[in-house]
Amino acid sequence: MADHLESQKIPPKEKRGAIAYRKKLAFYLNLIIPATASILEIGCGSGRLLSFINSRRKVGIEASPSQALQARSWNPDAEIHTADACELSLEETFDYIVIADTLNHCSDAQVIMRSAHRFASDSTRVVVTTYNGLWRPVLTFLSWIGLRERHPVLNWLSPGDVRNIAELAGWECIKNSSRILLPVEIPILSNLLNRWISPLLSFLCLSNISIFRKAGARLAAPSVSIVIPARNEAGNIADAIRRTPSFAGDIEFIFVEGHSSDDTWAQILKVQAAHPDKKILVARQTGRGKGDAVRLGFSMAAGDILMILDADLTMPPEDLPKFYEAVSHGHCDFANGCRLVYPMEKEAMQFLNLCANKLFGILFSWLLGQHVKDTLCGTKVLTRANYEAIAANRSYFGDFDPFGDFDLLFGADKLNLKIRDIPVRYRERTYGSTNIQRFRHGILLFRMVGFAARKLRFV
Repeated sequence: MADHLESQKIPPKEKRGAIAYRKKLAFYLNLIIPATASILEIGCGSGRLLSFINSRRKVGIEASPSQALQARSWNPDAEIHTADACELSLEETFDYIVIADTLNHCSDAQVIMRSAHRFASDSTRVVVTTYNGLWRPVLTFLSWIGLRERHPVLNWLSPGDVRNIAELAGWECIKNSSRILLPVEIPILSNLLNRWISPLLSFLCLSNISIFRKAGARLAAPSVSIVIPARNEAGNIADAIRRTPSFAGDIEFIFVEGHSSDDTWAQILKVQAAHPDKKILVARQTGRGKGDAVRLGFSMAAGDILMILDADLTMPPEDLPKFYEAVSHGHCDFANGCRLVYPMEKEAMQFLNLCANKLFGILFSWLLGQHVKDTLCGTKVLTRANYEAIAANRSYFGDFDPFGDFDLLFGADKLNLKIRDIPVRYRERTYGSTNIQRFRHGILLFRMVGFAARKLRFV
């Protein structure tokens, strides 16, 4: 569609430089918005940006009749409404709402953000783009030499300004990023600057991109499935059941045994028989690694909320209600355990492991655009619906993670889920020894950092 439009005559008021910029911006929006999503663009203008976005259903709202007419010509398959977004009523909600550079030109950005609620469900994501204020003289110059339309920019909003305005309008920020160092197409140089240099010099980029979700969307009395991968953890199986509080009306436990050399499997069967009052499912792995065990357990789960509890119990089962509350009360979409806030027991984590955990937290926070202090804590919690969406999109990253932690974190970030750390007190083991091989697994983790960088940042 976009290639076809490029071959047509450019309307008099639309400059080639502006078209190149919108095409580049659409490239990054297509990394955020799945092709299967329905999208609404508020303030779609001439419709050029909308024409470059890949989506199964596209709707635009534009107050200017002449601009709306132009938008229809660029988007014959889209539905374009000539109306004020604050007054239009539609009988549907959208997966994504795009507000691209509109806040730079409107008289009241908070009113625009509030109007987006009219078209949003609890799972809707709002993508807002604004110009970087450092580019003000550059954009003025481009308008002066005729590469950009001449229209006033009323507001120069920082990402902090956008976040504050959105929160006042009832939205919660998921993450921010900055893109596009060179908004025009110059062979080789454009790719070099926009793909490889802009992630390192994000403060200089033209476009600030922020993603929001509705604040405080709650689940009604969700059920819970707790998946417990267990390899050589015979001495901890009974405590995993005994120490887990009854924090939800319907809780099921799913033990997945992974090629143990002790009697872990026998202990799992014993505990299952000893607790007929509890729903306890059991399985044995045919594959290898914790990631494989978690995927098997999640495939068996019936709960609305899925939890991972490591069988070593160094993350206390008594803390699971915190994770449940965070997800069920709408504080986040993905609750990630964090062992690096409170003091931990003396032998809980070796010094080199602690340093590595802090380093990976810094690296992954940069990669994801969300603060994740402890990527390696085994306890991770999300809704079953969100996990199924991650699983359905797993092909984007492929089968690269034997641990399972990064498969979930990367997948959650790709779906624009809100990730939040849940501080826990890390305990010493009372039985067995760790299954982590420090140096071999450390090298593997650094390889995964490089892999994620190519998939999430350097694109």
